[in-house]
Amino acid sequence: MSAASRRSRAPADAIQLLTADHKEVRTLFKAYSQLIHAEGGDDEKQMLALEICTQLTVHATIEEEFFYAAARQMLAGDEDLVDVADVKHACAKELIMQIVRSAPADPLYDARLRVLSEHVDHHVKEEEDELFPKLRSSGLDVHALGQAMAARRDDLLAEMAGAE
Repeated sequence: MSAASRRSRAPADAIQLLTADHKEVRTLFKAYSQLIHAEGGDDEKQMLALEICTQLTVHATIEEEFFYAAARQMLAGDEDLVDVADVKHACAKELIMQIVRSAPADPLYDARLRVLSEHVDHHVKEEEDELFPKLRSSGLDVHALGQAMAARRDDLLAEMAGAE
């Protein structure tokens, strides 16, 4: 199933949208790990790795453009979690770039995917356990924000599909 076809669902709110993204990328990382253990072919590995990179790139973009901006406003004076998230996104983007620019034959390819998975897992845990609860209780209009984020996500996925 392609990213675009999975993205037609409409989230109830921004936090639910991001949580669904987290679940989806965990599933993709698990599939990649299973592919490694099954000694899957390079074409399969690259296709799945690029899907992971696409999903993470789109997710990070909508978080940075919408969610983190709203979080900074709602948590004024207590923005440490957002600052850390921004730095973690920068690290993830660097790994994504390395993955996209390489191929499964690269001896570090699988290691990069593993490190990215571990990095994303830690980041997701911080968001879901700390940032999301703070924002949910802050009065943030998560429904309106979710609609804007979903629309931007769909636009980004369409742009990326057109660039392929």
